[in-house]
Amino acid sequence: MIKIQQFRYSADNLAYLAYAGKEAMAIDGGAVQAILSFLEQNGLHLKYATNTHSHPDHTTGTSTLARKTGAELLDHRELARAGVVRIGGEPMEVFATPGHTADSVSFYTGDSLISGDTLFNGTVGNCFSGDLESFYHSIKRILSLPDETEVYAGHDYVSDSIAFARQVEPDNPHYEEYLKKYTPYHVRSTLADERKVNPFLRFNAPSIVALLEKKGLAAATELQRWNSTMTL
Repeated sequence: MIKIQQFRYSADNLAYLAYAGKEAMAIDGGAVQAILSFLEQNGLHLKYATNTHSHPDHTTGTSTLARKTGAELLDHRELARAGVVRIGGEPMEVFATPGHTADSVSFYTGDSLISGDTLFNGTVGNCFSGDLESFYHSIKRILSLPDETEVYAGHDYVSDSIAFARQVEPDNPHYEEYLKKYTPYHVRSTLADERKVNPFLRFNAPSIVALLEKKGLAAATELQRWNSTMTL
């Protein structure tokens, strides 16, 4: 089984180690010293270092980790094309999730999803690629995963995200339960949690559809509802 360890760096960035047996892979490894300490303390060998996308706040540290440990730098786009990477003999699925950027990818262990800046806890990333339709398909791909999947995102935006969600859907009864599970020391949620509170995953919810129609935004098709929700 592949385990996930989260590391915080800068103001709100989140780095990850995925490890099994004695092998590990760093994903968006900006927390260099903390990652090196964890590797040493747990007798782990860093085999690979890679990223969820090419924004510099995520790639910082990747080359440094590779240089200090001898880890192989893996191109995240090539990983997505291959579809899988093995850590300690265990498979980890890698699939393209374009939208935030054209080169965004996500990593799935069967239990956990490392989603970079595609899906945050409580919101989604900005569509810097300008390709909302690809972003829609990426979100649909993520939503096809089991409800119990734990979401590990690229940043901790939880407080601001839920504050915004309250503005969009003030009568949603699930915010307090969601926030009770939140801790800045281990930022995660399940897809079931996200379906309840994340307005950008709730574009088919009657309350969101009613809001879009009230604002005069297109809501006839699912893609239109997604596009319109992204303008809220």
